[in-house]
Amino acid sequence: MTQTRQLKRTLLKFLSFFSVVRGYNIAVVVLAQYLSAIFIFGSQSRAISVLTDGGLFLIIFSSSLAIASGYIINNFYDTEKDLINRPYKSNLDKKISKETQFRVYFFLNFLSVAIAWLVSWRAAFFYAVYIFLLWFYSHKLKRFPIVGNITASVLVLLPFFGILMHFQNFSWGIFAHGFYLYLILFIRESVKDLENLKGDFANNYQTIPVRFGSNVSKSLITFLVLLTLLPAFALIAYYKVGYMQYYFYISSGLLLAFLIFLYQASTQMEYKKLHILLKLIILFGVLSIILIDPNVIINGKNLVIPYL
Repeated sequence: MTQTRQLKRTLLKFLSFFSVVRGYNIAVVVLAQYLSAIFIFGSQSRAISVLTDGGLFLIIFSSSLAIASGYIINNFYDTEKDLINRPYKSNLDKKISKETQFRVYFFLNFLSVAIAWLVSWRAAFFYAVYIFLLWFYSHKLKRFPIVGNITASVLVLLPFFGILMHFQNFSWGIFAHGFYLYLILFIRESVKDLENLKGDFANNYQTIPVRFGSNVSKSLITFLVLLTLLPAFALIAYYKVGYMQYYFYISSGLLLAFLIFLYQASTQMEYKKLHILLKLIILFGVLSIILIDPNVIINGKNLVIPYL
C-alpha cells in the first residue's frame, strides 16, 4: 500500500514537471527543428548526414533545455493569473515546489549554455542571450500590449535561427517559411490574450484585449490572418515546397473559416477551441514539412545507407 502511494506521488510529480516545462511543446519544437534541418535548412545534404550531425544535435539539445527553463520561469511569474485562467493545470503544477523549480531552472540554464559551448563560443553566447530574453519576457515584456505578443512569437522562432546559423543557408524561401510561421504564432498569442482576459485583467496585465478591448484584438487578428496569405502564395508560386503546397491551401482555408468563428466567440471556452485549432494548424505544418520531398521517407534506405 505504501509503495503504491509512493508510486502515485512520483507519477504526479513527473506529470507536474512535464506540465511546468510544457513537455509536449518541447517535443513538437524538437521535431520541427529536425524536419526543418532535413528538408529546409540542410536540404542540400543527405538526410543521414543531417541526422548524424553532432553539432546540430547539441544545438537542438541546448535549445530544448533553454525552452524548458523558459517555461519554468514563465510559470513562476504567471502563478496568480493561472489560478484564474487554468485552475486545473495550476493545481497540478503545485506538486513541484517553487524551490525545486528554481533549482531546476538555474541548472537547465547552466547546462544549456555549457552544451552550446561545445559547439562554439558564439553558440554559447547566443543561448545565454536567448535565456536572458526568455526571463525578461516573463518578468516584464509580456505585461505590455503588442510588445508582449511580438516578443513571444520571436522567442519561439529564435531556436530555428540557431539552426539557420549552423547550416549558413540563407535564402528568401527560408525567410518566407519563417514569416508564415511567425504570423501564425502571433495570431495564437493574440487569441491566448482573449482566452486569458479574466486572469490578465485581475493581475493588471496590459494585453491588447485588456487595454483596447476585444474588438480591437479581433481586428488585429483579422489583419494578421489576411497577411498570412502573402507568404503562403509566395511559397506556393515561387519556391519548391513540393506537396506541402496543399498544406498552405488547407491552412489558409482553415484560417479564413477561423475568422468567422472568432467573431462569434465571446467565452473563454470558445477562445480555447480557437486556440486549439491554431495549435493543430502549427502541428500539421510541422508534419507537412515531410511533403517538401516525401521521397526521403519513401526511400528510407537513403537515411541509413550512404550513396556509393
